Amino acid sequence: MAKHSKTQIIKKAKKIFNQRSFEAVSLHELANNLEMSRGNLAYHFKDKDVLLKAIVDEMWDKIEKDRSTSRQFPSFENLHKEVQLYYRYQKEYAFIFLNYNVLNHPDVQEKFREITANTIAANKATLMYSINQGNLKPEQFPGVYNNIAFTVWMLTFFWLSQQIIRGEKTTEDGEKMIWSLLIPHFTEKGLQRFIKYFGQEYVDSLGDPFEVQLTDISKF
Repeated sequence: MAKHSKTQIIKKAKKIFNQRSFEAVSLHELANNLEMSRGNLAYHFKDKDVLLKAIVDEMWDKIEKDRSTSRQFPSFENLHKEVQLYYRYQKEYAFIFLNYNVLNHPDVQEKFREITANTIAANKATLMYSINQGNLKPEQFPGVYNNIAFTVWMLTFFWLSQQIIRGEKTTEDGEKMIWSLLIPHFTEKGLQRFIKYFGQEYVDSLGDPFEVQLTDISKF
């Protein structure tokens, strides 16, 4: 029988859970995949709850470390880095983000509620910083920017879920949708700064033009 470290077990567990879901894989099956005895696996993780907590702690530590470097100040550039950070972790830990039961597990729920609150607060800070820098117009209607801060979190957190529901797994993530919500609120200075950072080609590729023929829409 092979011997594995906790790190190796977690790496293999993430791969199998992502492929089959957390509930579908027993520790006995995981031990077989690792070519180790159930007893040796239990020495490191006595049950799946302990293993899940270890995986969540690993993810949390990685996110916190990356966020500390990606969010030096609340700029558009760092918003871009943070959104991409979460998309990366959604792929690495897909079985967590896509499973309602896992998200509601006590060890997972507490951390995700904390990180959600932190993320929405950081989005609000980015918007306020951009207003102060003259890159974003002052709020014209109460609630708009709070709603955008919340929507940015949703487009980040639930991107994989909506792909599965809609059956459309595009190669692109949802970041362009986020910018399409923000661009109408840019000042001229903000728009030029955005174009300078991302490039005109990126701006021109935010999505398809809105061309809808009302005759093509079903009547209800």
